[in-house]
Amino acid sequence: MFSPPAPFSEVHTLPELLAARISLTPDAEAYRQFDVSSGRWLSMTWSEVGQRVMRWRDGLAAQQLPRGARVAILLPNGIDAMTMDQATLALGGVPVPLHAIDNPASIAYILADCQASVLVVQQRSQWEAIAATGATLPALRAVVVVGNWQGPDAVAGLPTEGVPVVPLAMWLAVSMPSAHLSGPSGDDLAAIVYTSGTTGKPKGVMLTHANVVANVMQVMARVRPTPEDRFLSFLPLSHTFERTAGYYLPIASGSCVAYARSVAELSEDLLTQRPTVLISVPRIYERVHAKLQEALGTTGLKARLMALTQSIGWRRFRAAQDLPLEPGDAHRWYDRALWPVLQAVLARPVLARFGGQVRVAVSGGAPLPPAIARAFLGLGLPLLQGYGMTETSPVVAVNGLDDNDPACVGRALDGVRVRIGENRELQVAGPSVMKGYWARPEDTARVLSADGWMSTGDQAEIIDGRIYIRGRIKEIIVTSTGEKIPPVDLELAICSDGLFEQAFVVGENKPFIGAVVVLNRAEWQRMAASLDLNPLDETNLAHPKARQAALARMAAATTHFPRYAQPRAVVLSLEPWTIENTMMTPTLKLKRLNLQARFEAELSAMYGPR
Repeated sequence: MFSPPAPFSEVHTLPELLAARISLTPDAEAYRQFDVSSGRWLSMTWSEVGQRVMRWRDGLAAQQLPRGARVAILLPNGIDAMTMDQATLALGGVPVPLHAIDNPASIAYILADCQASVLVVQQRSQWEAIAATGATLPALRAVVVVGNWQGPDAVAGLPTEGVPVVPLAMWLAVSMPSAHLSGPSGDDLAAIVYTSGTTGKPKGVMLTHANVVANVMQVMARVRPTPEDRFLSFLPLSHTFERTAGYYLPIASGSCVAYARSVAELSEDLLTQRPTVLISVPRIYERVHAKLQEALGTTGLKARLMALTQSIGWRRFRAAQDLPLEPGDAHRWYDRALWPVLQAVLARPVLARFGGQVRVAVSGGAPLPPAIARAFLGLGLPLLQGYGMTETSPVVAVNGLDDNDPACVGRALDGVRVRIGENRELQVAGPSVMKGYWARPEDTARVLSADGWMSTGDQAEIIDGRIYIRGRIKEIIVTSTGEKIPPVDLELAICSDGLFEQAFVVGENKPFIGAVVVLNRAEWQRMAASLDLNPLDETNLAHPKARQAALARMAAATTHFPRYAQPRAVVLSLEPWTIENTMMTPTLKLKRLNLQARFEAELSAMYGPR
């Protein structure tokens, strides 16, 4: 049975976890963040983190919120987001992390649903956009602006006029000593994390301190980070994967976290910060792989040498893991002789793109394409695939450095129980399984049994203790960045605009959502005329102006969806999908596989090299 490391055996809450870390290594480096004004990376020790959290906790205490009050955090990854999260937790409040680039309507829905008392934003313009949606937010007491402040202290003339909107410095100036206030218990909520399910409206997953602390300790036992490790944080802190594995886990291990400046600058940050632990979604590995392929091409000596390097490295990896060699992949007599040269000339320069010091790279949030796993494992990147979901805090299983089969998602973590239920569905139980969905008892009862078994919606096999994911029961699209989108609801929203007669959205394991739509001919003629396009010339359906206009209409029709769920590319058609042309079932549902095959060329072009 799993037991936490000795220093944390009495830790039951996240504030206790942070306090234990500060006590153990007060002067060690905790965080790095790039300071734009000075143009350099600044560092903070664990002791300094504690002092900063205490100051923000005192500022929040002045609000005199009841225990369990929700504090919504709409901030980019960084020390400010971490500090507000910890300050909220220390007072027994419940952080509600929001995606920093989500659309205002989606954020307004979450604020209303969780009845947030305080909203913390980076820029005042973010609040103005939320207020402009007209959402009714009676529970909201204050909006705190962390970034540069411009304009008056209140937002005038907007639907939520009267909510105090204050800059951070002013908010912190009105504080109340809070050290004497009691913290949370293990059964109290540590977060409400919103995730899309089978309806268009996101559901709030309630995770307790006991849930998250248990998962942190379980992951630490499997991945084994150390105080000498350095994490590079670039996934949104609104994702439970990053919260647990990229934020709370380094607190437990005493590792330093460097906050990447942006995804656009990630390549440079990898080189300068040289992380030893990477917590990522497949999309990051896909990008590096795509750039590598682009540089090498598909023919020529360099491409052949890289393919040879990966093949030899793959055979070496499988032998080291005691995995059977694949058909036609028996050891070649030249493997041992060529590997040192190929490793030095080709493999190491590729790994240098990750900083050159990665000792463990974890991929989660979405399936890792086998070709990507083979390529990087063959080059020597210690890449571990895992599996989880927000409802399980989130990690259920992950491979280990000495027990790594990339065809599976690893073995269940110590203390996590798994079984196969009806329809080959993977079910999970254990201390990291959520308390339920916020204010949705019926939805909770549908996935969480009375005896604590969580239905994942994924089909799986368990072979010799390893979990192999075989498919998805629920019809949910999971992008390569780990976002989950219900396609049927999105398609219905798109077709609420009269321009679109039918819609088919795609994006499984892709970096963004795309759509194929059938246009209403009369509406197409009007739109084409407004764009100075000839509607009778069907080649104009592929004209950039037509596609951009259609995407704008889709955005307007799907404003209540998160931004990541809104299509970013579209294929326009005038040919209806019918039962007769095999694109619809007799019950008038889309035949998705048939549509995928019908538009294979267009979809390949949509998701071409980027």
